[in-house]
Amino acid sequence: MARVCQITGKRPRVGNNVSHANNKTKRKFYPNLQKKRFYLPEEDRWITLKVSTSALRTINKNGLKAVLKKAAQNGNVLV
Repeated sequence: MARVCQITGKRPRVGNNVSHANNKTKRKFYPNLQKKRFYLPEEDRWITLKVSTSALRTINKNGLKAVLKKAAQNGNVLV
């Protein structure tokens, strides 16, 4: 599976390694993804999501149901 957050849609970004001599070579910056199981009491089931750590903080703050609803509106959630 791709390295994409299922809530925020964060994906790898492209940048440069810059040496002391100012040589630039391409590199990727990967999002900090974690595989996490969440319980949905409305559906009485567990779901596994690959989420970024910032998405985990958002879920803790706003609740799983609200975050999944907003992610579905943005077209990010793959549940």
